[in-house]
Amino acid sequence: MRCAILGFVGGAALLQALGALPDDAVALACLALAVLLLIALRGPLRAAAAGALLGFCWAALVASIALKPQLAKDDEGRDVTLIGIIDSLPYRFDQGVRFNFAVEQVAGATMTVPPRVSLAWYAGFRDTLQQVGAVQPGERWQLTVRLQRPHGNANPHGFDYEVWLLEQGVRATGYVRPAGESNRRIDSFVFSVGNLVEHCRARLRERILRALPGKQYAGVIVALVVGDQRAIDQSDWAVFNRTGISHLISISGLHITMIAGLFAMLASALWRRSFFTGAQLPLLLPAQKVAALAGAGTALLYVLLAGFGVPAQRTLYMLTVVAVALWSGRITSVSHVLCAALGVVVLLDPWAVLWPGFWLSFGAVAIILYATVGRIGVPTAGFWNMLRLGAHTQYVVTLGLVPLTMLLFAQVSIVSPLANAVAIPLVSFVVTPLALAGSMLPSPLAEILLGSAHLAVEALAWLLAWLAAGPLAVWSAPTPAPWVFCFALAGTLWMLAPRGWPLRWTGALAWLPLLALQPSAPKPGDIAVTAFDVGQGMALLIETAGHRLLYDAGPLYSPESNGGNRVIGPYLKARGIDRLDGMIITHSDADHVGGALAVMQAVRVGWLASSLWENHPVVRAAASHTRCAAGQRWTWDGVQFEMLQPTVASYEDPALKPNARGCTLRISAGAHALLLAADIEAAQEAQLVHGAADKLRADVLLAPHHGSGTSSTPAFLQAVHPALGIFQVGYRNRYHHPKPEVFERYREMGIGRMRTDDSGAIMLHFGAQVDAAAYRTEHRRYWYGR
Repeated sequence: MRCAILGFVGGAALLQALGALPDDAVALACLALAVLLLIALRGPLRAAAAGALLGFCWAALVASIALKPQLAKDDEGRDVTLIGIIDSLPYRFDQGVRFNFAVEQVAGATMTVPPRVSLAWYAGFRDTLQQVGAVQPGERWQLTVRLQRPHGNANPHGFDYEVWLLEQGVRATGYVRPAGESNRRIDSFVFSVGNLVEHCRARLRERILRALPGKQYAGVIVALVVGDQRAIDQSDWAVFNRTGISHLISISGLHITMIAGLFAMLASALWRRSFFTGAQLPLLLPAQKVAALAGAGTALLYVLLAGFGVPAQRTLYMLTVVAVALWSGRITSVSHVLCAALGVVVLLDPWAVLWPGFWLSFGAVAIILYATVGRIGVPTAGFWNMLRLGAHTQYVVTLGLVPLTMLLFAQVSIVSPLANAVAIPLVSFVVTPLALAGSMLPSPLAEILLGSAHLAVEALAWLLAWLAAGPLAVWSAPTPAPWVFCFALAGTLWMLAPRGWPLRWTGALAWLPLLALQPSAPKPGDIAVTAFDVGQGMALLIETAGHRLLYDAGPLYSPESNGGNRVIGPYLKARGIDRLDGMIITHSDADHVGGALAVMQAVRVGWLASSLWENHPVVRAAASHTRCAAGQRWTWDGVQFEMLQPTVASYEDPALKPNARGCTLRISAGAHALLLAADIEAAQEAQLVHGAADKLRADVLLAPHHGSGTSSTPAFLQAVHPALGIFQVGYRNRYHHPKPEVFERYREMGIGRMRTDDSGAIMLHFGAQVDAAAYRTEHRRYWYGR
């Protein structure tokens, strides 16, 4: 049975790596083969193979059903009035609110809308202000909205927003349009179990926030009670990640087990005493079964509060299996319990295998079982014995998860054992009980208990910030290749083998390739370029054999989110890059400078070149700053860099727009060249054509101003004469970049075209020839463009 479940999980995981779903004939063939294996063969390999085929077919079936609801391409951007129900916990932010909307009716239109959409309701729409509705879970609303198909940025080592939406059952996204009285609440509550759960979560969140107004860590308390982590600041997440305790800042398996165990013991004690009556209840039903039922029921309620996340699901299913075994009188082994929980999670959510939490959650339990079952007896009473057991468990988890943590996050926290030694008991046995009790008890007890929980979190955060500030708090290295990971995992299992196993310490040697990896780089004289998919913005990483340059840093998405911390930072971390030799910020527009500060916080930046004014925050944060000026030149590893724009005189002209001072850079390697033209417009293009035409020729051109109608003049394109033009643009951006006539101009002039909203990130390599690759093609997945 265990082999079949493991095979089932492997088959589901295999499907998620495919670029297209199998057709019906292939799926039927897989099912038939699975049946034949079950009939003709015996043994664990037969079970694993049959399970893999069934898992593959099941995941394909679930995916095909989930992909069926679609918004037609022609219906994108159309205003439509919907009637439906708020069916998620709304997230309020400075500019408005976000929520999921279960569509019941499309009013006055013939278009087909998916049954669940994700909406944002902004307080400001372009130059117009609108009143944001006080939406709550379970309410029925009529809203005029504008929708588009699911689309997210596609970058190496980046978050896949499209498959996340698919997993949530969301098949369109959009925003509420200003419509006056047309946007209105119809019913205050529509009953369903799901709506009731979300309504309770919202009420608990409101109580916590009302009791902790303006408190820095109120979002942490909310996360521990209802599992909503969205109010936690990015700076706090950075500290939690560096200290390795982020798994505690939610409703984790440890918290659920503790609360379920507490209620199980209480139920057992009361039942044994027949609730202090003479009813002799244990004669009707054993107290052990009552405890199992109470524990499982408590776990279910807490998991519902958590929003049904994977770690919470895993614990719920494990506790449920144990409860069923107790009721049936068939106590099973812990490995069977773990595999059963694993199978149920993937059965209900085949996309769970795509997320780090799935592997960390089950991996942690598996490594604890491997290192303890059959080796450690039942712990005797006493503080020191329990402390010894806890320390051994922490030791096992810390060592056991190093290879997996490096594979998933390209870093491992060195201070994690110390941080967890303090955080686990404090969060699990002090903060969480106080937060739960405070969220449910009336005032003034609620304020006292929640305030105490917040005070404990504040003290913990101070200690964590001190630990995270050290330069050696985290060990970083590039994401390992599969063979490096497997080698390190084998060494870890060797280290955690039972006592008497020969030379257990030598297993640590298998970590050397894992921890000593260095970032890849092109050979001398070559150039590697990554044009990130940052939406409507610009950001490119240029690499030579020994140097790295970032050209622009992407847009600002919100006060907490930008191209630096959402796209560039995760990419650099996964590559093991902790330093940029230089960064060029072409001009002050938010779609170019928005992520600069976040990049500077994530990695060391040697120098900054820009057309920004000296009092700009990015300039003040730079270790060294130089104004871009035509004529600047330098050479890295046989690759020549030359700045073509702006002129020094342009800084004296206050009438010029920031676009006119865009830092225009030409990079050449041997016979090939790349021209990065920022947001220059027709006037600057004409200056270059007349004053530096001999320096413009390039194989690849970054389309000026994202392909706007004021750039890419025929004379400029003829002077550059590129083989390929790259357009860094956002999907259905409000500027309509690239302009259709400009995009067509490139085609008419025989210039190849790639655009990031269609291709995802674009990878270029300049060597003996120029090669270009699109991330959505190289990393094709069946949900892209669906």
